[in-house]
Amino acid sequence: MQSSTLDESKVALNYHQAIETAHHGHPDHRMFGVFLFLISDSMTFLGFFAAFLIYRSIMPAWPPEGTPELELLVPIINTAILVSSSFVMHKGQAALKKDDVSGLQFWFGLTALMGIAFLLGQGYEYFHAEFGLTTNLFTSCFFAVTGFHGLHVTVGVLLILSVLWRSRQEGKYSSTSHFGVEAAEIYWHFVDVIWLVLFVLVYLIN
Repeated sequence: MQSSTLDESKVALNYHQAIETAHHGHPDHRMFGVFLFLISDSMTFLGFFAAFLIYRSIMPAWPPEGTPELELLVPIINTAILVSSSFVMHKGQAALKKDDVSGLQFWFGLTALMGIAFLLGQGYEYFHAEFGLTTNLFTSCFFAVTGFHGLHVTVGVLLILSVLWRSRQEGKYSSTSHFGVEAAEIYWHFVDVIWLVLFVLVYLIN
């Protein structure tokens, strides 16, 4: 009976050791999942951009005649904010690699504020627009693609705030444990790159 108990204990110990070895001996596949999600998400934006270009090529005039011109000042400021925020956010991860959690919190907090500033700028642009969602095909496309991107910025800000909240827990993030931080940063860079394409396509070459 005692021998049977000892054998069961050895099996349990070997099982836990095998799990531990597998966990530390293989790459973290969660990051692969993040990239797979972003690739699939980018297909939606690609659909928006393709539709925008197709409409532009087949319409007699694009934007249609009578469409008020888009104001560039606020979008240019928003572009500067969003591009800068990616560099600010990267400083947060650089701080974490030195196990400087307070540095992570400072830079990620600043990034969240910049994301909120971007959303406020977009809200200001919508509120002062001289056209509506149903004015014509161009304006419908404008609100659809910029609104969908704004939703992504909102999700990004929430991810950053989640990282900040979880970072309050001692030892939650460190130079060796930083999946949440890395995933949030990659998502934010993705949102940034999409905005640059959108800005050129919608504001500069319409």
